[in-house]
Amino acid sequence: MSISYVNGRYLTHADAGVHIEDRGFQFADAVYEVFAVQGGRLIDEAPHLDRLARSLREIGVPQPMAPAALKMVMRHLLRVNRVRNGGLYLQVSRGVARRDFPAPDGLTPTVVMTVSRQKPFDPVAALIGVRVITAPDLRWKRCDIKTVQLLAGVLSKTAAYAHGAGEAWLLDEDHMITEGASSNAWIVTRDKTLVTHQTDRTILGGITRQTILKLADEHGLNCVERPFSLAEARAAREAFTTSSTLMVRPVTHIDASQIGDGTAGAFCRKLIDLYAAYMKKSPSV
Repeated sequence: MSISYVNGRYLTHADAGVHIEDRGFQFADAVYEVFAVQGGRLIDEAPHLDRLARSLREIGVPQPMAPAALKMVMRHLLRVNRVRNGGLYLQVSRGVARRDFPAPDGLTPTVVMTVSRQKPFDPVAALIGVRVITAPDLRWKRCDIKTVQLLAGVLSKTAAYAHGAGEAWLLDEDHMITEGASSNAWIVTRDKTLVTHQTDRTILGGITRQTILKLADEHGLNCVERPFSLAEARAAREAFTTSSTLMVRPVTHIDASQIGDGTAGAFCRKLIDLYAAYMKKSPSV
């Protein structure tokens, strides 16, 4: 029986719920984080919590509890559900109020946490590539805030699945790739340079993206943060995605164009191995 957390209470998943006038439900007035759990370890816990705090500041919502208390709840939820490999979803909304666009002062934030089980990260299985389609980037102009306002991503990802793909890479007005519907986008150029879009308001600064940049630097891989075009991506030596759920995953096709030889390339293989080793060094919960 799965146990969830809602506003100080541990409830069975079937009994968990929030008020019908919660602003997260009615206005997407909420932010969230997804933590990977591998081998009883919360991967990149500190940067995820830092990003949560930043998202809350950007929309003017107070921290719902002290960081130490939040960590205690997260660990207890993982223990009672006996989850050693999977994910933890944490959402904070502005709270409950009569439906009206202006955000009232003094609301008590709503906190929801759920957990899920997944198979342990398998570096061999991670080599199985995904196809991506391209779609116009229709999201709002503050993609750097991790809000629950995800309808554009839902529609893009649904279109990808309908076309037998696993992800959608989003194109701005200049036909430059910003990021994926639920991941960050990367290519390896012909001169063996790793390229990913710089962090600004047009993309979410992915935590796994941040870790991959650090690992690449530590191991002498040339990496540049800049925009890249659809044409450049289709002509790339390699392409891959990163996220807390997919970890590192090679991209074999962009629309109808095969990338490289259609399999995981040398750079992606190396980064998968580096990330697998990195996760094993994370502290246990």
